[in-house]
Amino acid sequence: MVQAAARAGCEVTLVLKAPVRTGRLVDPLRALPSVTVLSPHAEGLVEGEAGMQPKQAAAVLAAIDEADPFDLVVVRGRRLAGKLSAGPLAGRLWTYLTDVPQSAGEFAGSAKGELRRIADASRMLLCQTEELRGFLESAVAATAGKSVLFPPVVVLPDGMTGRPDGPPEGRALKLVYTGKFAPRWNTYEMASLPRLLARRGVDAELHMVGDKIHDDPKDPGYAERMRAALESGQGVVWHGGHPRAEAMRLTAACDVGLSWRHPEMDASLELSTKVLECGTLGVPVVLNRTPMHERLFGADYPLFAATEDDVVDALALIGKNPDVHTLAVERCRAAAAEYSLDAAAGRLRGYLAQAFPEPSEAVLSAARAIAEAPVPEGRRLRVGVAGHDLKFFTRLLDYLESRPDMEVRVDHWAALKSHDPERSQALADWADVVICEWCGPNALWYAAHKRPGQRLLVRLHRFELYAAWPRHLDIDAVDQVICVSPHYADLTREMTGWPAEKVVVVPNWVDDLQLDRPKLAGAEHHLGMIGIAPSRKRLDLALDALEELRREDPRFTLFVKSKLPWEYWWIWEKPEERAHYEEVFRRIRRSPLLAGGVVFDSYGRDVPAWLRRIGFVLSTSDDESFHLAPAEGMASGAVPVLLGWPGADTIYDTRWIHRDAPAMAASIAATVREGRWEEERALARSQVRGAYALDEVCRQWTDLLAGVPAAPVPAGKP
Repeated sequence: MVQAAARAGCEVTLVLKAPVRTGRLVDPLRALPSVTVLSPHAEGLVEGEAGMQPKQAAAVLAAIDEADPFDLVVVRGRRLAGKLSAGPLAGRLWTYLTDVPQSAGEFAGSAKGELRRIADASRMLLCQTEELRGFLESAVAATAGKSVLFPPVVVLPDGMTGRPDGPPEGRALKLVYTGKFAPRWNTYEMASLPRLLARRGVDAELHMVGDKIHDDPKDPGYAERMRAALESGQGVVWHGGHPRAEAMRLTAACDVGLSWRHPEMDASLELSTKVLECGTLGVPVVLNRTPMHERLFGADYPLFAATEDDVVDALALIGKNPDVHTLAVERCRAAAAEYSLDAAAGRLRGYLAQAFPEPSEAVLSAARAIAEAPVPEGRRLRVGVAGHDLKFFTRLLDYLESRPDMEVRVDHWAALKSHDPERSQALADWADVVICEWCGPNALWYAAHKRPGQRLLVRLHRFELYAAWPRHLDIDAVDQVICVSPHYADLTREMTGWPAEKVVVVPNWVDDLQLDRPKLAGAEHHLGMIGIAPSRKRLDLALDALEELRREDPRFTLFVKSKLPWEYWWIWEKPEERAHYEEVFRRIRRSPLLAGGVVFDSYGRDVPAWLRRIGFVLSTSDDESFHLAPAEGMASGAVPVLLGWPGADTIYDTRWIHRDAPAMAASIAATVREGRWEEERALARSQVRGAYALDEVCRQWTDLLAGVPAAPVPAGKP
């Protein structure tokens, strides 16, 4: 992490947990430019020789930060992160999570609460694998949107080049295992491999590196048997414990690495660094077939194994067919290349760019122009945000707060019509620009209390357009009304009579980087709907399309991620809404074509993880102001499939819009049947990135706040 952060352009301070006893690890770091290695024990901040405990470490870090504040603090370990989450470093934490429960059964309420507090205090949560990220997001809602990938980093020791190219020929096949000796790591079974391979006519020797032999409470004799196998000399060479560099040198001298484990380990959410080290060294690895490993090495990787017989078969094949060894080396090297130090630095550069946007001279000029008196150079633009429900503005608010040229305050109304007038007046007196999220009572209040020279922006949604508030808004006090689509901008101008130039379009944002995740197997047969209430979302039309598809191919399945209609009291109390859904659910129960073909998933913020299984995202609504779900699906690599609700063609390419449910079904079936799904989803992803990516929408909002007019969005060309 220190090396990657330094390469990414950070000035890094490494705070050591314990006293330095050997310089083997820290001396190379001390030699790096822009890196400071700080030992609290040597500096007199900590007494004694023991390593710091979490509570003590949190106090020491806070003291170091107070003397010279950090922009971000990378911390590993749940207990320490938990202590820091309640202190002055909250909001600046980049927490690297590994020691978390690995299954739903292990997730006690206390663990959820602790992780929620850590997530709330963290700017980013660094996850080792996609599997861990998805699991966390489904278990702890607060982690969604903050979880990013930071996989293991493999750095070869200086001067190490790896295994010479070429398969083993004319000598014994050299196998290698490095690490601990424990039952679930199958190390005892590995010791039998040379003997079993000899029966197949393959001469082999096994090199085992490590000195930690674990006791097994369920098998008291395990440690004794394991030691006997290591010392048997029957094709096994036990090297004992060695420093990492020497262990890697021993690995590079071998032909095949072993990372075959008990099936209980297949559900692990972590990725073995040893496997990646082997790949970097050009040593292919025998390992279990799991979705994670298939994604890394390919489903046809020749050294997957589940049982001892599988391992022997794979190794015997290598011993007799050099081409298999060459293929496995190529796959392992290619997989490991993604985990290099340069790759890690590149990831960090991307995350730093998100967290710390560059200042804009246009914004600073706007701040100087709006201020009523001469102001110091570099005065930030004061932005106020007011509204009762900011769920559609959250990521934009995060972005505005991260900008070095803006100072942001929020007037959070308790309800649509309920607020603290003194707090609102304080914001009105302070702000250069006020953004009203929703054109409701908040917009009317701020329009009535607007200061001379102050700018007022109002973001209008479908909900308010058909209410009375826009008719009572003093439009002369409003600088811009922001709509999310050209169609609703036209409707707004038509229904309100407001000056056309005051109504502008800034589209909804899509967090394309969070949504861009690898698809799971079978996604091309999975349809998705996000949100099915109220009835104008038309789940019934999605069922029409699904029935058409399942007549020919029962693999097609509809996944629905939504609250259920009775969870919205204002919907369920309407007789016509209730009748609609009773008929829909009755149909799902009774239709032979729908049996087993509709899955209801819990509503939640883990949409990016959920979308990994979805190949087509449906939009069957009667009416939408924008409908974000198809755009989110496109960013995830799914193909959007829409009906032509009014304005759909001003937001989405007409190639994705269909006349009715049978036409939707025909398009989906043809896309899969003709092998065009990969091509279509790549096009969809590129379109949404160009028009609605979070960075692009944030840029438009920055221009708007700086007084730069918003550019029109071309109809039908996202």
